[in-house]
Amino acid sequence: MDHEQSQGATLLQLLRLLWLLPHSWATPAAPAPLWRDDLQNHTFRHTVFCQDGSPSIGLTETYDEDLLFSFDFSRNTRVPRLPEFADWAQDQRDASAIVFDKGFCEAMIEKIGPQLEGQIPVSRGYPVAEVFTMKPLEFGKPNTLVCFISNLFPPTLTVNWQHNSVPVEGVGPTFVSAMDGLTFQAFSYLNFTPEPYDLFSCIVTHEIDRHTTFAYWVPQNALPSDFLENVLCGIAFVLGVLGIVVGTVLIIYFRKPCSGGMSSGGMGEPDGVVHAWACQDHPVAWGRVSSD
Repeated sequence: MDHEQSQGATLLQLLRLLWLLPHSWATPAAPAPLWRDDLQNHTFRHTVFCQDGSPSIGLTETYDEDLLFSFDFSRNTRVPRLPEFADWAQDQRDASAIVFDKGFCEAMIEKIGPQLEGQIPVSRGYPVAEVFTMKPLEFGKPNTLVCFISNLFPPTLTVNWQHNSVPVEGVGPTFVSAMDGLTFQAFSYLNFTPEPYDLFSCIVTHEIDRHTTFAYWVPQNALPSDFLENVLCGIAFVLGVLGIVVGTVLIIYFRKPCSGGMSSGGMGEPDGVVHAWACQDHPVAWGRVSSD
């Protein structure tokens, strides 16, 4: 009986905390105008999560499942996923609400969690990873590899990169965002300059059960590099100039006028003598025409 009363008191405390939660983000719902019924719906999701693993607490904001911001609680500031969102990340008007949500989440873990230990089914999701380039692949031009991790729950993971089976140092942070249905996805980025014989590996370890997932990337369908483009352009230019020069020479050669003509009975020459000058390389002909 005492055990049941203890559970009842715990659930009552939980209900009180849940009653306070909407207070932090209380915004009156305005009725939607009728003329908006045919517009496309979009979803902005502000999700705070906390857990025993790492990260212990997190906040993500997504728009139609695309991550916009995460939150760095050590510096109390938003972290934009893209540089274009940097100005929006400076907005601190909701800082007090975020602090409230953080305290509420930590209270749930500290006070309510132990009371429900072993009574709530534990859900697990084995992460699935894939690797692709952020920009079209061109050898010799800087690019970024993206390791996309889906089916992630709970969001406790580490991501490591390897290049030709050698660990890559200085990998940036991993961005985790909440999805619809209480699942998570994550992104890890690696800046590199692709070469024809590259082999990159994204190694994802799910810390909750030490499950490891591998995803590999090798160059495929690469665009021509700048060097090859420059060589081809140079060859085409030389052939074009050579064609113009040869064509001009041939035109001049075949359209060159004759340097002389034919005359009969010129001054100082006896009647019947014909002088003939041939065009180009033909020999000059001399002859006498007999006349009756």
